[in-house]
Amino acid sequence: MIKFIVDEKPAENGINKIHNATAGCENLPKLSDQILIGYFANYELAYKRARMNWPREKVEACEKCCDV
Repeated sequence: MIKFIVDEKPAENGINKIHNATAGCENLPKLSDQILIGYFANYELAYKRARMNWPREKVEACEKCCDV
């Protein structure tokens, strides 16, 4: 299973990035700004959970660590 987190602080465009924390992404936010989404087999499942948890927030994959 892969650990996915979302950056608590949105980027300038207002989008919160989802990261694959297991891959050790170079763009991971500092630990205090990470919110655990959960452990999933792939990004699509993590994205679905993030949308369920934060339906009004804009979330999308980090281009460097999530296979979309």
